[in-house]
Amino acid sequence: MSLDFGFILITIFTAIVSFSTLSHALLHPSSQPASSVSHNVSRSRYYMTTNEIWFNQTLDHDSPNDHRKFRQRHYEFMDYFRSPDGPMFMIICGEGPCSGIANDYINESLNKKLNISSGGSDNPWFFFGISYSGALSAWFRLKFPHLTCGSLASSAVVRAIYEFSEFDQQLDVDADFLYLTADAAVMAFQYGNPDKLCVPLVEAKKNGSDLVVTYSTYVREYCMRIWGLRVRTYNRKHLRNTVVTADSAYRLWWFQACTELGYFQVAPKYDSVRSHQINTTFHLDLCKSLFGKDVYPKVDATNLYYGGDRLAATKIIFTNGSEDPWRHASKQNSTHEMPSYIIKCRNCGHGSDIRGCPQSPMVIEGKSNNCSLPDYVNKVRQQMVEHIDLWLSECRQSIRSSI
Repeated sequence: MSLDFGFILITIFTAIVSFSTLSHALLHPSSQPASSVSHNVSRSRYYMTTNEIWFNQTLDHDSPNDHRKFRQRHYEFMDYFRSPDGPMFMIICGEGPCSGIANDYINESLNKKLNISSGGSDNPWFFFGISYSGALSAWFRLKFPHLTCGSLASSAVVRAIYEFSEFDQQLDVDADFLYLTADAAVMAFQYGNPDKLCVPLVEAKKNGSDLVVTYSTYVREYCMRIWGLRVRTYNRKHLRNTVVTADSAYRLWWFQACTELGYFQVAPKYDSVRSHQINTTFHLDLCKSLFGKDVYPKVDATNLYYGGDRLAATKIIFTNGSEDPWRHASKQNSTHEMPSYIIKCRNCGHGSDIRGCPQSPMVIEGKSNNCSLPDYVNKVRQQMVEHIDLWLSECRQSIRSSI
């Protein structure tokens, strides 16, 4: 029994797409050169589609009296969808802008089918997301289990944290800088490239070279040139700007942090790469400066509402890279209904199960052969496919029995 099916891809701006299956893609990613795509790539040939579709979205779904709308963007890829009953995969993009539906390992999945019988009139839905959108994927399954067959929550930050000192405890370097420079240091670990930071610093120390000069070269050549890190996005005057630009995502993320999620990346008590001036007071002052004096991160309320890393849900796959500092905000203990996998390798970072590693430059095809232990990454991907296959099959049977 086999089925050609579609998936629906949704972002913060929404994207809808259809395709055949994840299984081949997860286990046999694209063979394009690892250096072919950078983090800032926007060339259309790296996407299944970049055609924008807009619709009028309700601003507040919880208010019966608020009828305001806003224009929301989404993308559709229906080439491999088998009408009328193919499963729909919805992929939620992160807190930054999306340029289209990436031509990643998912596209390769079109060559192989999941073992799902046809029949029934409704389309089963499966949700995907990485990082904050991974949390959204898990929370959607938690709140609307009757609308989904399951979710993949990759590096999902489901636990709101007021003082997130664990974020910097992935590191051990010989310098202690301010917020931007500390974020730059963590970036190497988060995206699976510790050698980009550690090797030059170790060599500089051995040779008696200036560590600050070495570090500044790393920030300029790696963080700014490859990852597009901008100094102005750490500037309060810039963050106060409410005019919608390409940088607006930074202000929007700070609003999420200042009101609901926290994630205040304060300096750990010992062995910190973050200045001790970057403390709770610094973050609260920043929130007040940007959004007013009454803004405060209600992390306890967020965790009470969603459950934090103890959410009472079913059929959610959690995955985290062992080198990813954000894994401390995710669900790391595994249960039968919510399996959790830690992808253990030296350069397995944020979303390595989907993005591959290392992620410098970004390889949106999701290659795993650049991971220090590619077999381990592929094993986790195989387990992901098996869960998705099973849950979609169960979902299909449930749909048939209700007809």
